[in-house]
Amino acid sequence: MRVAKLTGGGDCPGLNAVMRAVVRKGEMVYGDELVGFRDGWRGPIEGDLEPLSVASFRGTLPRGGTILGSSRTNPYKLDGGPEKVKATLAEHGIDALVAIGGEDTLGVASRLAADGVAVVGVPKTIDNDLSATELTFGFDTAVQICVDAIDRLHTTAESHDRVMVVEVMGRHAGHIATWAAIAGGATECLIPERPFDIDEVCSMLQRRHQGGRFASIVVVAEGATPKEGTLSVASGEVDAFGHARLGGIGDTLAKAIEERTGYETRAVVLGHVQRGGTPTAFDRVLATRFGIAAIEAVHEGDLGKMVALRGGDIVRVPLSEGTAELKLVDPKVFEVAEVFFG
Repeated sequence: MRVAKLTGGGDCPGLNAVMRAVVRKGEMVYGDELVGFRDGWRGPIEGDLEPLSVASFRGTLPRGGTILGSSRTNPYKLDGGPEKVKATLAEHGIDALVAIGGEDTLGVASRLAADGVAVVGVPKTIDNDLSATELTFGFDTAVQICVDAIDRLHTTAESHDRVMVVEVMGRHAGHIATWAAIAGGATECLIPERPFDIDEVCSMLQRRHQGGRFASIVVVAEGATPKEGTLSVASGEVDAFGHARLGGIGDTLAKAIEERTGYETRAVVLGHVQRGGTPTAFDRVLATRFGIAAIEAVHEGDLGKMVALRGGDIVRVPLSEGTAELKLVDPKVFEVAEVFFG
């Protein structure tokens, strides 16, 4: 078979491991010809592709990012976009496409699958917010990067009796923030699922400081929002999938805390540091398992599916199920973090 791949949306550690696994089993076991589309859905829209082989992926297992490049291109926002994708696949004799991405990339894949395109999806997002899988690769690495930063911030915060506000990624779901807060021993955690009251946050910090603790770590997801009428936040530009470009809640929160409490407060925005660098061993293994499962689904003709992790096993679910709704933070997990607040 002639099998193509693409990586769309925000990059994350483990993308190369997935593609390496697809190519390895595709070429060595099935005798496939593998190609890759450049820069997400832009590649099949414009016919930009390149040959891939086992040799192409030598040394890429520990490498972050994606050697194919990525973008947030949405074919359904471009005139004739879906038709161009289908025409490119036909022109180049592509028997099946493995789309690796998150909610947006796989949402496009789901719509194309419903229209007859032979596609298999692999769930990728550091946000861990795809409902049909227990975990997405990239999440474990992002959390570890955040925890490493928080561990360092504890010591400088204690040295200067400061409050440190750590802004992490998480547009609609606070999985990274919650896990990082638990593992990093944060004083407070603010997530999109629970609008916060700035006065309550400050009161908690004041009680902590009055009790003799003069340093605090507040972890906030970029998509966290204050309760209506409690704090003003800026809105960002919108991307091709209609998502606001977030960032800035950490600085806004730090200024508000210092104004209300008088405590010296600093904001640290981890931003794209969470996306880059070497994937953890867990993410390398999960990504590899996903890649093997994806090429197996292609050869079994089980198309229009997304591979997923459930109960430790790799299973297949309809793409429509994988992108139907976002997976939010389990209240029971957040309750674990709350025990350590203050």
